[in-house]
Amino acid sequence: MSSFYVTTPIYYVNARPHLGHAYTTIVADAMKRFYRLIGADARMLTGTDEHGDKIVKAATKENKSPKEFVDGISAEFAALWKDLKIDYDQFIRTTDENHKKSVQALLQRIYDKGDIYYGEYGGHYCFGCERFYTEKELEDGLCPQHKTKPEYISEKNYFFKMSKYQEWLKQYILDNSDFIRPERYRNEVLAMLEGNVLEDLCISRPKSRLEWGIELPFDKDYVCYVWFDALANYISALGWGNSGDLSLYEKYWPAEHLVAKDILKPHGIFWPTMLKAADLPVYRHLNVHGYWLVKDTKMSKSLGNVVDPRFASEHFGLDAFRYFLLRDMHFGSDASYSEEALITRINSDLSNDLGNLFSRVLSMNAKYFEGQIPALGDLTADDEQIFASVDNAAQNYIQLFKEVRFSYALDGLWEPIRLMNKYVDSQAPWTLYKEGKTERLACVIRVLMENMYKIAVLLYPVMPESSEKMQAQLGKEFILHTKLIDDLLTCRVHLRTGAAVSGASNLFPRFEKPAEEKPADIKTNKQGKQKKEPAPKTDDNTEKGLIEFADFQKLDLRVGTILAAEQHPDADKLLRFDVDLGEDTPRQIISGIAEHFKPSELVGRKVVVVANLPPRKLRGLVSHGMILTAEKEDHLSLLDSSAPNGAKIS
Repeated sequence: MSSFYVTTPIYYVNARPHLGHAYTTIVADAMKRFYRLIGADARMLTGTDEHGDKIVKAATKENKSPKEFVDGISAEFAALWKDLKIDYDQFIRTTDENHKKSVQALLQRIYDKGDIYYGEYGGHYCFGCERFYTEKELEDGLCPQHKTKPEYISEKNYFFKMSKYQEWLKQYILDNSDFIRPERYRNEVLAMLEGNVLEDLCISRPKSRLEWGIELPFDKDYVCYVWFDALANYISALGWGNSGDLSLYEKYWPAEHLVAKDILKPHGIFWPTMLKAADLPVYRHLNVHGYWLVKDTKMSKSLGNVVDPRFASEHFGLDAFRYFLLRDMHFGSDASYSEEALITRINSDLSNDLGNLFSRVLSMNAKYFEGQIPALGDLTADDEQIFASVDNAAQNYIQLFKEVRFSYALDGLWEPIRLMNKYVDSQAPWTLYKEGKTERLACVIRVLMENMYKIAVLLYPVMPESSEKMQAQLGKEFILHTKLIDDLLTCRVHLRTGAAVSGASNLFPRFEKPAEEKPADIKTNKQGKQKKEPAPKTDDNTEKGLIEFADFQKLDLRVGTILAAEQHPDADKLLRFDVDLGEDTPRQIISGIAEHFKPSELVGRKVVVVANLPPRKLRGLVSHGMILTAEKEDHLSLLDSSAPNGAKIS
């Protein structure tokens, strides 16, 4: 594939952007970046849909003209995409003059073919959907989307002979198994085609009822139905029907469409039959995703549960937010959003796994090789396993990304990341250093760095800024070129021996989960005024500084081994440690003992850690515990133990 064209829906501007819009657009951005990564000339389109009844109603409610209203909301979408650093190539608006020309050209072409006719129709019209429903489509007499009773309208309009293309569309979907994906939505469209006789589509609205739309080229008393107008944006953006230059259309069409499941029918039935009637190629794939739910409920302004994507990306970091969205939604299914779920994913995958790997390897390389990339040397079976794991994960990642199975792609890529963390523990570079096995130590560090580089490159579509930072920390500048992925998959050595690399990494700080606030114990006096309860009386033991045994039992004291130690980058008195407490991944602990110990003296030392303290940020780094020390006459000693890592002191 030399070119690739991905589109989002053009978002309807009767309401402001929310998490659902952000998800679709971030996925499109990730797909564009992915195809650029594998060597394609990739293009992305997004924009806003600005005609129809609902726009007029929303504008009237705010005492604005339709044009004033759509200009404001469209600008909000464009501003959000800028803040989310979406790398789109074009932002289209259905009020653009070129788009209007294209819609009229499409209408005229289908009209001239005899597939648009004038007739009278009476039907159940939902103003929320801006479409007519048949009796069969209603659920207990209500619109299946809005659960409101449609208004029965009878009027003369223009109709598209959609029924003419029912059998063609059905057969096309059967012959092309991945035309609509995931499969459940392909089956849903087939059920629509098999369960009902496809009716002709009303594609106009009389100006006597609605003027805010694109005028029909063959009848100035009518405007175009909003869906027929909106769907044409995918080709109007490429210049079809509005200019003499078809170079973009010929280069990039057919497209990959991304839509949410609520607009499956217009994209799965209306649009392909419109293209067929106009003798144009249909799109390559229709990729359909589910909803983001909040507490198992669809986001709704009336419920007050609409998630602001700008706040989430600013508070937790844009790349972490992008990773969460692609990792936690299995494309096609609904997914639940909460800050707790987002924090859990960040702490587990990004901080504990990926961030910890970069932090410990770069700090050990700084200690053992003065921040320069060591030579690779002879590989052992353990080393070969790391290379094989990353190469296999890379192949699967690329295939799954092409299949829009983003969550599975990322899950598979995390297997070698976790394996590399275990490899660090099993190879024990600190022991190799103590024993003077410099060549083997160099090989271990280099194996890790080469494969960390591959992971960093593969993560570019999902976390572009973090990917570039990780590569820079490994001494590589990120340059996209057509052979990048081929080189990544076929070559083992990508880093230059002796090149300088970063001595530390802290890309993904941990976050604390929001704590529940307990209401103060407040009572009222006889006058109804609030009064604070007096502090509880203390017993003699408390006054003497003694504690109850139950208080001691609250402490979780555990034995661990210091795997890495280094100076805090922003504080002279603090040291940063990676400590193995027998858990899946080492803990980062910050301790104010730099005046008493050199970091090089502490690697491999046994320590006792208070393991159940809440995380605390110290000068930009989060500490997950406290290393216990003993002090006498200005002399500081570490408490240690011969017990195994993770052993609890009681």
